[in-house]
Amino acid sequence: MRSHTHFASFAELAAHLDKLGMFRMRPELGKLREVLGRLALPKPLAVAQVAGTNGKGSTATFLAALAQAHGLRTGLFTSPHFVSFRERIRINGVPVSEAAILAPANAVMAAGGETLTYFEFVTALAAYIFSAGISASVADPLAPAESLAPVDVAVMETGLGGAWDAVTALPADALAYTPIGLDHCRVLGDTVTAIATDKAGAIRGGKPVFSAAQPAEALAALKSIAAERGSPFFLAGERESLPDPIRDGAIPLGLAGEHQYTNAGLALAVWRHLARENGWDVSEEKESRALATAFIPGRLQYVPASEAHGHPALLLDGAHNGHGMAALGKNLAAKGVAPAAVIFACLEDKNPAEMAAHLRVLATGPVFVPPIQGNPRALEPEQLARAIGLAAVPATSMADALARAREHVAAYMPVEAAAHPERHPVLICGSLYMLGDFFALRPDCLEPPTQKDCKP
Repeated sequence: MRSHTHFASFAELAAHLDKLGMFRMRPELGKLREVLGRLALPKPLAVAQVAGTNGKGSTATFLAALAQAHGLRTGLFTSPHFVSFRERIRINGVPVSEAAILAPANAVMAAGGETLTYFEFVTALAAYIFSAGISASVADPLAPAESLAPVDVAVMETGLGGAWDAVTALPADALAYTPIGLDHCRVLGDTVTAIATDKAGAIRGGKPVFSAAQPAEALAALKSIAAERGSPFFLAGERESLPDPIRDGAIPLGLAGEHQYTNAGLALAVWRHLARENGWDVSEEKESRALATAFIPGRLQYVPASEAHGHPALLLDGAHNGHGMAALGKNLAAKGVAPAAVIFACLEDKNPAEMAAHLRVLATGPVFVPPIQGNPRALEPEQLARAIGLAAVPATSMADALARAREHVAAYMPVEAAAHPERHPVLICGSLYMLGDFFALRPDCLEPPTQKDCKP
């Protein structure tokens, strides 16, 4: 493989990815497999793939936290990102630096990376970094020496579907399925059976499959293909399987919401399997600590009011389909949260009518509808506001929506919002891509509060 510098700077790499377009996908993995074959990457000790419809990012985050808490160097690949694509590739919870990512990116290009789609390229980049490490010549000079090493455990979140998702081109020792529902219907099919069958295409022959509770049609599809491929199948995700302090609520999960107990239980089942297979010691105390400190932005994430940034108290959630919106509603009701207002936007292929129906239950106050910047799949604010009805108002940007929400809270709920901001926040939901517009304004909120407090 010849050596060549395709990217002299991170800006050049980012420009190349922008040119590819984030939403292009093709139903074959041949080009990616060719590139991976040329790279000839060694496999980490353990690789787990996380697929499903809702909860993939949370489950992957819990699983990575469990491995890291036991002293294993852990790579985590998730999507989408909020501000920089480097967020997709983390080692021990830290995104790979701009300086460190260049040599791996050039190696992927030298192996034929110019033929890859956006997601294929970033997947190959993550695989290279996790498997081969980072060259000392381009690594962040302030990074510790151990940051140059390959990882012990790689946790890879599926992007879309399963059969033709780029992550499926990589080897995997275990596969986890979060709850499956209707989503990406134009690509995967318009029934739960069709969608589950596509996602089941990720099952590797002989490798175990762990699944959360599923609709009957999805469970049948997963079990059928697992049986065809000789892959042991296990149901997982029960709250009863969690360490006692987590299960009983004495120690809260790091990610809020009742549904997160399912995600945590699923991650725990996969972790314990990988530990058994590799002879790693397991500690319930370390498991509890990992589950209690796991963090991923935009999952029922509370952000205090900020005079400096000009917004009231906020609650951010990545609910982006009917299933997610229903779970969000249940969690708000269980916690007695009544949003003072909602900032909402969604993509046109996410069944806006169904999402609007859930939103009408959540929103007792106004709904401000901003555009999603730079996303061709986003519904126009005026069109979405008409579909929502109620007191939905188009906004010109996320900053405009935040300003309008602040004015509403100050005018109509000053006492309640001041006395109980956590019970009457402004809810931001509907799209992870829209949350990216918020995080562009508050990038400090991308980090765990214990590390980089998202404060007023």
